[in-house]
Amino acid sequence: MTTETSQPDVLTATLELPDVDLVHDVRGPLPTADGRPPLLMIGQPMCADGFEALAREFPDRTVVTYDPRGLGRSTTRRDGRDDQTPQDQAADLHALVEHLGAGPVDVFASSGGAVAALEWAATHPDDLATVVAHEPPSLWALPDAEAATRAVDRVTSTYAERGFGAGMAEFIAMSGWQGEFTEEFLAQPPADLAEFGLPPEDDGSRDDPLLSDRSATVTSSRPDLEALRSGGTRIVIGVGEETGEAVTARAARGVATELGLPLVIFPSHHGGFASAEGPWPGKSVEFGARLRELLDAAV
Repeated sequence: MTTETSQPDVLTATLELPDVDLVHDVRGPLPTADGRPPLLMIGQPMCADGFEALAREFPDRTVVTYDPRGLGRSTTRRDGRDDQTPQDQAADLHALVEHLGAGPVDVFASSGGAVAALEWAATHPDDLATVVAHEPPSLWALPDAEAATRAVDRVTSTYAERGFGAGMAEFIAMSGWQGEFTEEFLAQPPADLAEFGLPPEDDGSRDDPLLSDRSATVTSSRPDLEALRSGGTRIVIGVGEETGEAVTARAARGVATELGLPLVIFPSHHGGFASAEGPWPGKSVEFGARLRELLDAAV
């Protein structure tokens, strides 16, 4: 349950790196009031606003959120690129923690952010105390990795050919598929936009970070597993109890197996840390309590 402690003020600032400006939010004091590590919440392609409900469950801790490079408020880039890679995100997070003087930190990482967090832990373990990686979409860890890659490629190609509505319909069908991807799934007709309430019109844009190929390396990126096993960072791999046998749950299980770790169950679904009142209702209160329990176990 959320404590009665008043919510801390939010300080928004910009870290100007040579090739990108990273906009970030700090809730609470730095250095922290109680000596505990700051808690970073990171996603990909989700930005800071996706963690508002979960951050409210930690009013007693300093919480840091940010918009990854090229996304949200961090669109100012000087690298001449428009892609997002786990390697870039890990380097950006290392720079952010150094700038804040905040390490080592605790991290809750969701989806593509979980992929980046594992890359971060492999390359800069001294930055991190505990990493909770929730449902990383790491296709390499699946027994059906080749078919899963084809399923993701189908989303990307549909978006490129027909635009947002068609691409998102394919993404929903792919991400909700239960079990291994089969030839039957790959051969099925295009997903029905009307079934998901998506617009049939094509506005011509092709820059959606979820549906385009700009984040293609997220699902294929494999961290240095030996570095993760031997590093000093405590790693927790989590999965939502409602995700079932969908691709992100199976990938999380595969990553946990590769690292010799148990799979930790969280309330709700892939975005279960979201508010119960949001468009994709989650269980932020219960989710926050579970996350607190895991982080407190390291104290």
